[in-house]
Amino acid sequence: MTAIRGAAAAVTGAASGIGRALALELAARGCDLALADRDEAGLQSVAAEIAKAHSLVVTVHRVDVGDPNQIEAFAQAAIAAHPNLNIVVNNAGVALLGQFSEIDQAQMDWLMNINFWGVVHSTRAFLPHLSRQSEAHIVNLSSIFGIIAPPGQTAYAAAKFAVRGFSESLRHELAMAKSPIRLSVVHPGGVATNIVRNSRTGVGMTDNISRAQTIERFDKLARTTPATAALRIIKGIENNAPRILIGNDARFMDLLQRFRPGTYWAVLARRIEKAVNAGK
Repeated sequence: MTAIRGAAAAVTGAASGIGRALALELAARGCDLALADRDEAGLQSVAAEIAKAHSLVVTVHRVDVGDPNQIEAFAQAAIAAHPNLNIVVNNAGVALLGQFSEIDQAQMDWLMNINFWGVVHSTRAFLPHLSRQSEAHIVNLSSIFGIIAPPGQTAYAAAKFAVRGFSESLRHELAMAKSPIRLSVVHPGGVATNIVRNSRTGVGMTDNISRAQTIERFDKLARTTPATAALRIIKGIENNAPRILIGNDARFMDLLQRFRPGTYWAVLARRIEKAVNAGK
């Protein structure tokens, strides 16, 4: 297992949502923290909340994970402040609403730079240091959309499938090399965060009603709290779980995709519509 108490963790996207909840839960277990996000006010708020309850070393770092130079600088600063750093959580992510025909290439590049390349660049930046620890753990956030791919999510699903493939292949390489580093890939279902509410809209998506309906639908279906998601991730770290599914919805969709890999969407579309209508 990877012990949490006495460890030090770097967490991206730590100012809100799952990242914030994870920072609080790791701190509650005696883990020092290097917290990164673009939202400096949010980072300071999390750090202040931790400081009130715990005597830990907590550093905050303004980082845009879409910029590899900022990621490299974050890794160097985090390691300098926390020489025993041995857990890296690549959590930061964004969303983009719209059909493929409604999003342009620049928007797709923007999302891929954050959701996929951000994970790759962070992993590369921290890997040499982690390999020198007696035990270490990388946690990469994919999504249930790294297992299924619904319409309207071409960019997001592409990035999250890529995170999954990258993570699984790297995990196998680390195992073959007998590395001290363990790697978990996380597939959350609907978690009640602001990722959809804060999402960008495709440049060709002119129907504001569709955006509002998408946000409303997500809010109705996102039944897992960030705190619950954080607890599930921590349990996965402690147990060296290679794959961490979060929520009954994620577990159901994972099973459905296995049984109906080419035709799962017809089943899911009916189930989602039924759930949304039941919530009216």
